[in-house]
Amino acid sequence: MEIVGGNTLQLDDFVTLTLGIIVLFAGITVTNRIAFLQKYNIPEPVTGGIVASVLGLLAYLIFDFEIEFSLYARDIFLIYFFTAIGINARLAQLLAGGKPLLILLGLTLAYLALQDGVGYAAASAMGQPSGVGVLVGSASLAGGHGTAIAWAPTIAEQQNVTNALEIGVAAATIGLVIASLLGGPIAKFLLTRYHLKTEDEGDLLVGIERDKQDATSITHLNLMGAILVIHIAMILGFVLNEIIAELGLKLPLFVSCMIAAILMTNTIPMIFKRIAWPTGSKALALISDFSLGLFIAMSLMGMKLWEVAGLAGPLFGILAAQVVVAVLFILFVVFPLMGRNYFAAVLSAGFAGFCLGATPTAIANMSAVTKTHGPAPTAFIIVPLVGAFFVDVANAFLIQFFLSL
Repeated sequence: MEIVGGNTLQLDDFVTLTLGIIVLFAGITVTNRIAFLQKYNIPEPVTGGIVASVLGLLAYLIFDFEIEFSLYARDIFLIYFFTAIGINARLAQLLAGGKPLLILLGLTLAYLALQDGVGYAAASAMGQPSGVGVLVGSASLAGGHGTAIAWAPTIAEQQNVTNALEIGVAAATIGLVIASLLGGPIAKFLLTRYHLKTEDEGDLLVGIERDKQDATSITHLNLMGAILVIHIAMILGFVLNEIIAELGLKLPLFVSCMIAAILMTNTIPMIFKRIAWPTGSKALALISDFSLGLFIAMSLMGMKLWEVAGLAGPLFGILAAQVVVAVLFILFVVFPLMGRNYFAAVLSAGFAGFCLGATPTAIANMSAVTKTHGPAPTAFIIVPLVGAFFVDVANAFLIQFFLSL
């Protein structure tokens, strides 16, 4: 922890992680005390992260003081979370998710094209280069910060958009916030409008239902056992990622770890039947919830809102168009085609998360809904597969196509 340039405080990994836990607890406290946030399924880490980022904005505006966080621990918790999702992925659930997975994949591919089309048209209508529309399209919204940063130099060079990186990062940041706040209300509207309830009697894959939290029993043994299995899966996932890279295919590390965990959870318990495997356990659900909560809280608390505000104008105009199209697409396409049931409503919250923000946002949205209204396990299996893998692959081709226009 040190002060740089007289007005910037740089925090190391340990202090950043500690603050992330404080922000997460603050979000839980605020959400539990404000009925509106619970009613519309606003994720607790989103509440805490936004409050922290607003405090950071006030510190910058009033005292000209800036805080920079080290986010290495945040990325580790992302891998933790997706590995836990993989451990929960039983073969029966994967097979049950076959048809919904294919439908969701088709809808996602169609929406990516629509998102870039909206961005392209809106940018052209505002007299902006088409590259700006692509940046405020699938590059930054469905693609997130990583995709936006990766494509910004190309767009800056090809279309002379000198501030392409700033636009892409700002759009991804705003999209993350909007996605976090939009999914819950969409699910609330659908659940109320169609009087939907869960049909699954099992436990949640992520977190623990609010009305069962006091009665939940988790021992130190099953908690340590779940952590051990996660760590082994992460090691195997790292090895798998290296092998895949040698074959010329680049995957995010958390995707490789999730694949390794899926393979483990569908083989080891069948071979070694006496092993206490953590699939479906409350300990694993708790670890998933904590890991996801910390990732979201640490991502949002590090937002530099003053930089986003400096890119107003066309950016907000294009984003407004994207939000309207996203809501209409979810209500009138995604929800009906996914079945018009409770699963479809939960999935709609997740779709809002990854089409405007990122896959962890999608899971956070769905988790906030299921903690109140009950489980929808298939949604937690198919959304990461589509949002964390297929989106990145399809996005590369679509972005290149719209840039060629």
